[in-house]
Amino acid sequence: MASVVQLLGRGGQRFAEKTLKWNRGTTRKGQQEIDSGIDQIDRFHDRGRHHTTLQFPDILADFHEIVRPKSQTDPTFQSTRIYTRMSAREILRRVTKMPKYVGAKLPCERTVRNLLGMAKIYQKRIAKTKPKKKIPETNAIFDEVHRINAEADANPRKLRISLDTKAVVTIGNFSRGGKSYQKLCAYDHDFDPVAKVVPFGIFLPETNENFFYFTESKVTADFMVDRLKQLWPTLIKRCPEMEALVINADNGSESSGRRTQWLNRLVAFADEKGIRIELAYYPPYHSKYNPVERCWGVLENYWRGELIQTIEKALGLARSMTYNGVHPVVKLIKKTYSNGVTLGKEAMIGVEARLERKSGLEKWFISISPAGRLG
Repeated sequence: MASVVQLLGRGGQRFAEKTLKWNRGTTRKGQQEIDSGIDQIDRFHDRGRHHTTLQFPDILADFHEIVRPKSQTDPTFQSTRIYTRMSAREILRRVTKMPKYVGAKLPCERTVRNLLGMAKIYQKRIAKTKPKKKIPETNAIFDEVHRINAEADANPRKLRISLDTKAVVTIGNFSRGGKSYQKLCAYDHDFDPVAKVVPFGIFLPETNENFFYFTESKVTADFMVDRLKQLWPTLIKRCPEMEALVINADNGSESSGRRTQWLNRLVAFADEKGIRIELAYYPPYHSKYNPVERCWGVLENYWRGELIQTIEKALGLARSMTYNGVHPVVKLIKKTYSNGVTLGKEAMIGVEARLERKSGLEKWFISISPAGRLG
């Protein structure tokens, strides 16, 4: 273009702009390249203001770190969304306190709301995210749970796990809701199922690993501790210098801080493995904050619309789902467990002597040290 304008002589730029619709800035740029012999490369990517995620590559991950302790899965399992009741202003305030952002020009509150959408963090205060009840100790329990979890995640000698039992899964041609690309004929839930299985899950928040154990028996305290023992080789690989195992749970009937057989088996487990066990329960009516619950939400949405006609299909669907890109390890436990196993008052005196309960929150925070390392 610059060569043509040069051939036109005086007034060539104006003629080219009027007749050929060539931009004068472009022809001037071409003339400069001819005169200097150096090509001028456009740098469009350096123009304007960069996106926040380019200026701060870790900001979405930092949002998750701030929100994760105070977020919950959908209690109805109708979606895989994670809900939080923290405002964008509060999240921005906490980000500004992080050392990496001191003195940085952070985005405004409205931009933070847009970024939360990109991070798939939803702030709607819809009715289904509100707990049914709240006890006086709820806030104190949450503060202590967050403190213990943060301390465990920062300590390479501690490993944190989350465990929980999912609702009973009926096996048969029953509708589970949802939609399917194939036409399926399903029964309602008034008919007798072929079988019933109960999934029990252990989740490692640090690595996003899931371990699902399906059983036709009862998920009792003995069942849960046996699964911990079965999983122990994997846990010790994840934390070779483990000194303490932190367990998040929801204080259910079989794993509560008052369940005698559960505490008895954990004391024996701590002595056998030579580690300290720290139980950190979530408050009553707030079980959806337990991290493993998010895995149940993903599983429920994954096989929604499917007919789970056999136990093998239930296991196969569970194996093929992913949580944060990680497939779970799924096993079927055939051993039968008896429920109602308890310790008498006299036997429980020795077990209770091994427990360290947090003053004021005795039901929710319990530490068990191995024999010879009390305290």
